[in-house]
Amino acid sequence: MFPGKRIPAIRRLAGAIALGLGLAGSLLTPAAAHAEGQVRIAEQFGIVYLLLNVVRDQQLIEKHGKEQGLDIKVDWTQLSGGAAVNDALLAGTIDIAGAGIGPLLTVWDRTHGRQNVKGVASLGNFPYYLLSNNPKVKTIADFGDKDRIAVPAVGVSIQSRFLQYAAAKQWGDKYYNRLDKYTVALPHPEATSALTSGSTELTGHFSNPPFQNQALESPNVHVVLDTYELLGPNSPTVLYATEKFRKENPKTYRAFVDALAEAADFAQKDKGAAAETYIRVTGAKIGKDALLKIIDNDKFEFSVTPKNTYPLAEFLHRVGALKNKPASWQDYFFPDPRLAEGS
Repeated sequence: MFPGKRIPAIRRLAGAIALGLGLAGSLLTPAAAHAEGQVRIAEQFGIVYLLLNVVRDQQLIEKHGKEQGLDIKVDWTQLSGGAAVNDALLAGTIDIAGAGIGPLLTVWDRTHGRQNVKGVASLGNFPYYLLSNNPKVKTIADFGDKDRIAVPAVGVSIQSRFLQYAAAKQWGDKYYNRLDKYTVALPHPEATSALTSGSTELTGHFSNPPFQNQALESPNVHVVLDTYELLGPNSPTVLYATEKFRKENPKTYRAFVDALAEAADFAQKDKGAAAETYIRVTGAKIGKDALLKIIDNDKFEFSVTPKNTYPLAEFLHRVGALKNKPASWQDYFFPDPRLAEGS
């Protein structure tokens, strides 16, 4: 994918992508407040955003808005990496952000007492894999100066935070960011191609489904770290918003959460139909049977209730990545009866 260019090309590509995202963000609706009845949603790449695909495909926000006597205009945009998503949210160009729990905790901490960004809901529970095409890399301790690990956003993405959590377990909290210097920002599709081609210095990719599963079809790619083994079943990807949006748009906010809950029920009960929706909406080049092999198991749970997020929050405060310590997961999620069993 990057013949003869090696890792500088990866960095240039990542920079170009970031620049493109910034330009795209500047073309979105200005930061001025808008009336109830409009919501702008940012999603990223992968099956972990399937609930949003269902919401979009079945026009569930519009449906639940009409039940409240409201015609809701929904705008969708796709970004890559929690940093870009957080920037867009704080700039006022999106209303609902889709990213990892790591980026949520970062922006919750930075806006504490001001914009008060908090979680709206989870998108489900899924294992993420750290992959490598370097046969010498069996554990995270084997990564060295010649290795590069792709993540959606360096330092703040959920993949970066998982890597830091693993490093702290390996070497102690003082060295939690020991592997950050090996990471580069690259969207999952490009990182998957680079890893499987083996033509660059990219030897690692902290991925998500279905990209991690597609990469593992290559005989040269193997799993170095499974986040379920690291933390147990957890909700890696969530949706969040500002307190201002929630307060000023109560009907729109309610319609969104109702829509998401309906999508979660649909996807969990009929994973076959959910797989068809994902392929149809995203145009992903993966067959239904192959996709079902990924999602139709006990490790995949589509649910709006966040699960096992607090250990990461506690860790990030302990190592100084968060200034404010949440007393519980409820500090960084808006109250909602559908999230009552969260953690």
